[in-house]
Formats: sequence, C-alpha cells, structure tokens
Amino acid sequence: MPDDRSPQRPIDRLLAIMARLRAPDGGCPWDLEQTYATIAPHTIEEAYEVAEAIELDDRAGLKDELGDLLFQVVFYAQMGREDGSFDFDAIATAISDKMERRHPHVFGAGATVDSANAQVTAWETQKAGERAAKAKSEAPPSALDGVGVGLPALTRAQKLGARAARVGFDWPEAKQVLDKIEEEIEEVKVEIASGAEKDRLDEEVGDLLFAVVNLARKLGLDAEGALRRGSRKFERRFHAVEAGLAAQGLKPAEAGLEKMEALWVAAKEAE
Repeated sequence: MPDDRSPQRPIDRLLAIMARLRAPDGGCPWDLEQTYATIAPHTIEEAYEVAEAIELDDRAGLKDELGDLLFQVVFYAQMGREDGSFDFDAIATAISDKMERRHPHVFGAGATVDSANAQVTAWETQKAGERAAKAKSEAPPSALDGVGVGLPALTRAQKLGARAARVGFDWPEAKQVLDKIEEEIEEVKVEIASGAEKDRLDEEVGDLLFAVVNLARKLGLDAEGALRRGSRKFERRFHAVEAGLAAQGLKPAEAGLEKMEALWVAAKEAE
C-alpha cells in the first residue's frame, strides 16, 4: 500500500495521490483500468482546454487546466513506474537534459544567439541532429521527420509547411499563397461541376485547406488558433440569430434561411 501521508512538496503529494488511485488494493476501479492508449485522448482534450483558457485570458481557469494537464503527465509516470519503463523523475530528468542540450547559449560556454529567430534556427538544427541520430531506418533523414501524425490536422499541416520553408521550399510572399488558394478553389469547382466522386472532392478540398494553412503560416498566424476563434465567432453570432428568432416566437428550423441571414447580418453589424 502506498504511503498516503501528504509529503511536503505539492508534486510529491500529487504523485502519492496518483499511486493511491492506481493501488491494486483499495484504488479507484476506473484509474486501474486505464492504459497509455486510453489516457491519450484525455491528454489531448486537456491541452486544448489549456489553450482555451489562455485565449479567454482566464488565469484562474488556466491554473485549473494546467493542473489537469499536469495530472495527465503524473498518470503516465505512474503507469511507467508500474511497468518499469520510467517514472516522474526520469521524465523530469529527460526534459531537463534536453533543454540544456538545446540551449547551449544559456547553459554552455562560448555559444551565443543574437535573436529569437536565430534561436528558432538553432533549435531546429539541434532537433534535426537528434532525429538523425535516433533514426531507426536506413532512409536518409528528412526535414519533415518528427512531425507527429497524431497532431490536429491544422497544426500538423502548419508544422509541415514550416519545416519545408526552413529548407527553402516556400513562396517568397503571401500574395503567391493567395494565388495558390485561388488555383485550388478553381480545381474544387471543376471537380464539383464534373460530378466527381467523394474521394476526388476529398483530395481537392484537402489541398485547398493545406493552402489556407500555409497562408496563415506566411502571415505569422496560428491556423489552429485562428479557426478556434473563427468558430467562437460563429457560435456567438448564431446564438444571436437564435435569440432573435426566439423573440419572434420562432425556432431556426421554422424560420427559413432568409430570416436567419438577416439576423446574422444584424449580429455581425452589432459587433
């Protein structure tokens, strides 16, 4: 049975709570059933909730959400300790070693970095060397190695575009990305007009979305965050449409597009 006394440091207390939750004798049945795979979706959800609290400038909420995210790390650490893979100290040691290794201008002797952009370049160079060193295949390392397939699609697309741009595969100006977007829109139109199968439309719309993500990157914007904010704007305006219809004794399904569009325009103008 793990020691359930509250240690002095908050992190030690949290680690002890996690061990107690996973204790075969008297632990929580739900926590005991979890695996790395079943916890992973919760980790992604918690990371998004952290991002949302930041976007809303909700510091109290951010504190809570960061605690939830930290608990995810503690959960993995406990499972790692149980199967002998790693523990929390090993995780902390690994990231500490990595941060020191990737910041020789701070922790080393003689290295200097003059700007944030120079640091990004140095960071990517260091990461590329690490990826090449631990490559498991005989294939030569790629500039795109290490961009996780489990990332949200917009985030992954932006990272892929940024990686390619760092080795010179990029448009010089944002206007050229706009031209590419217009080209992709025309290709979508052609496929729709020809009655293309769903898989063809899927491919062309995917190309269009990728081009839009590249525009966000070229303008120095975060595509994932921009879409989240755009989605919140849509929610806010649609709620105004619903409220306007309710004042007329109507529901959206009864109102028709013309009435809803008029209320949408009013909501937009009121902002």
